[in-house]
Amino acid sequence: MVGDIQDPRRSEPGFLLGEREMLEGWLEFHRMTLLLKCEGLSDTERKIRPVATSKLSLHGLVRHMAEVERGWFRRVLQSERDTPNIWPDPNGEDTELVPLDDADWETDLAIWNVECDASRAAAASRSLDDTGEHRDGPCSLRWIYNHMIEEYARHNGHADLIREMIDGAVGL
Repeated sequence: MVGDIQDPRRSEPGFLLGEREMLEGWLEFHRMTLLLKCEGLSDTERKIRPVATSKLSLHGLVRHMAEVERGWFRRVLQSERDTPNIWPDPNGEDTELVPLDDADWETDLAIWNVECDASRAAAASRSLDDTGEHRDGPCSLRWIYNHMIEEYARHNGHADLIREMIDGAVGL
């Protein structure tokens, strides 16, 4: 098995927490879940795209979530409109997913960690009602937290299936 629900680095938030603590707790839970899904594999295995019709790999999902962290917390919440994509490619959307031939796991994991830390810092001094500017209008930190939890949860579902297809590991 990849990991265990008892992994000390990951725990579900308590049932009676305040709203902010609960949102932050679930976001941290899902961040750690993605990391746990990637542990114990070789670079080659993390780059495998086991579904022929999909661009998704575990390595690509970590890169994608680094871009998502940057987009919502820096570009939207902090209104840093000029913050560039980490892996820009003028030829397409979600190009952080592929190609991964020359991608370095340790470098990309470090970038994801930097973006997660930047997200935490961006949110730390703000209330849930504070807003940033999205192209469709004002967007609250509360909405961003909920969206990030949804985004990680969806992609962690993908990661579950990818990991199971790679080495049969299930759980987390």
